Amino acid sequence: MMETLRRIAGLVRKELLAILKDKATRFILFGPAIVQTLIFGYAATYDLTDVPYALLDLSRSEASTELVARLDGTGIFHRVATLRNAGEIRTVIDSEKALLVLSFPATFAGDLNRGADAPVQVILDGRNSNTAGSAAGYVSAIVQRFNADHQGAAAPISVQTRAWFNPNLRTRWDLVPALIASLSMLQTLLLTALSVAREREEGTFDQLLVTPLNPLEIMAGKALPPVLIGLAQATLVLAVSMFWFRIPMAGSVATLYAGLLVFMTASVGIGLSISALSATMQQAMLYTFVLVMPMMLLSGLATPVENMPYVLQVVTLANPLRFAVDLVRRVYLEGVGLDTVAMNLVPMAAIAVITFPLATWLFRNRLV
Repeated sequence: MMETLRRIAGLVRKELLAILKDKATRFILFGPAIVQTLIFGYAATYDLTDVPYALLDLSRSEASTELVARLDGTGIFHRVATLRNAGEIRTVIDSEKALLVLSFPATFAGDLNRGADAPVQVILDGRNSNTAGSAAGYVSAIVQRFNADHQGAAAPISVQTRAWFNPNLRTRWDLVPALIASLSMLQTLLLTALSVAREREEGTFDQLLVTPLNPLEIMAGKALPPVLIGLAQATLVLAVSMFWFRIPMAGSVATLYAGLLVFMTASVGIGLSISALSATMQQAMLYTFVLVMPMMLLSGLATPVENMPYVLQVVTLANPLRFAVDLVRRVYLEGVGLDTVAMNLVPMAAIAVITFPLATWLFRNRLV
């Protein structure tokens, strides 16, 4: 056992030296992660497409029914839950079942009939800040039209908005934490995909075969350096998020890194499969770039997975980035623990369990 670990450690050292020995390569590994984080943080925006909401109508009046009907008639809002009491609000928001909760107090109809201010509370999930802000704007516009139709110039109905997890509904609070997983995956996947292909092109592949290392040990030695570099890149993005953009982290750093470790392992498993399949570095780069874009688009980074067609939602189940983005957002903004994000860890671990044996099999097959 100790001899196996010693051989793997030697291969890990060789891989790290091959990756980090060049100054330009070191900059390429870490510089773009910082630059891309800043660009995404300042420039990226979202569009409003589909808004699931929950209704808490303690008034049960004709006015509240009409207002909700106007909301449903937009084609953008669809009701996913009808709540019975205020205690159920946290459940639908925390579970991400609803983006917002529309709450009518029991005194709503009475206040409206007296011409007094009749508040309607809108509770938003700030983890999807831009969509939540746009949705709140739609609700306000519907309320204004309702007031204009029924009360002339008067405006007795007022909207009281409260956003959870992102009080100011800043887009970068939603986007930048997700980059902790997304940007680190790009370099990790590429480095891993090039590892075996580089050995073939540089003529050191045959030397590797005559060492005491078996294919499984070679895979382990090839996997550890990209995992370490991926975690280092994630740390850089985390630092930019916390200290440059001043986005407070609500959750545990240990929980975050536990999730990232599982995610990096799954990403490296995919990269090793590409590397074992590729005969040249050019092929490895081509396969990686073809794979990276769909993984990014189907991750929920830019658009919610729930808004995608059902077929694509099924496809995202094979994408570890989908679960990593959700995990990072929930740990960073919501402050949940491992027990809550376990359903994100399980699919990523399953992908790793599938891809590592696949990479080992491909590696053995290419030796024949």
